[in-house]
Amino acid sequence: MSDLGSDFDEEEQGPYLGEYEGERNEKEERHGKGKATLPNGDLYDGLYEHGKRQGQGVYKFKNGARYMGEYKHNKKHGSGTFIYPDGSKYEGNWVDDQRHGYGVYTYPNGDFYEGEWQSHERHGQGVYTYKDTGSKYVGSWVGGKRDGAGELIHANHRYQGGWIGDMPQGKGKYVFDIGCEQQGQYVPVEQQQGGDQEEEETQTITVPKWRAGEIQAISLYNPAADLVKDTSGEEEDDEEGEEMAPDDGDQTGEDGIPTEASEAAQPAEGETGDGAPTQEMEENQEMTDDPEGGGAETQPTDEES
Repeated sequence: MSDLGSDFDEEEQGPYLGEYEGERNEKEERHGKGKATLPNGDLYDGLYEHGKRQGQGVYKFKNGARYMGEYKHNKKHGSGTFIYPDGSKYEGNWVDDQRHGYGVYTYPNGDFYEGEWQSHERHGQGVYTYKDTGSKYVGSWVGGKRDGAGELIHANHRYQGGWIGDMPQGKGKYVFDIGCEQQGQYVPVEQQQGGDQEEEETQTITVPKWRAGEIQAISLYNPAADLVKDTSGEEEDDEEGEEMAPDDGDQTGEDGIPTEASEAAQPAEGETGDGAPTQEMEENQEMTDDPEGGGAETQPTDEES
């Protein structure tokens, strides 16, 4: 994810701090309610404490973006809303200048994600809704990608199963509104891509393929729910039978940009108009769609640094 820059740090930019009108303390620090025009042209109207933004404030960027919410030690921290130049918007919790906790992100095309965040990325439980189709993914996210147990819900059918690295993988099933289901599994298959022209090199990519079982009446079996049970069972075994390994120290992951391409695991080409599965669904199907249609999220590092 590309950043917009971070809030201008009024303490680390040398003697000139821009124009300020407001309250000060006995040390002549910005303290209390005040308005500031920063050297880079950004505007801040809100609370200060000992020279730093602290509490409620509104920060307007010269590029048109703006943040309305809580600050702590010059950083977005607490509840706040960030509106980006492209029209996307995040409303939710912030920690140390990053989206962290619960929040709702609305994309420029109208898609939106509602759920948990960690270090600017979708992480935990959340729901991604596609505006154009009304389809939605409900389930687990890791590092901005669908990972773990999830369900992809469409107008007349749904897919339940496991996900790894933004793609369905392992056991799953399609459930149709006409009263039947098809169990099966997604398996990774290597596929050649490119090489149409002489200068182009052929690349090998891995895509999930649907290995279909028989069409049958709807059952209570939910592969996604079973995946959650299996995971929790493994954790309980570890806690009861093994000692905790020593900590190797702080480990940090990279900030990834979510691919906003299309919907995943939908067998639309193998259905009739009423959502009934056809013979094509009982053959191997290639899963080419992936999760988001909304465009990449804009990183909200403000122009103050």
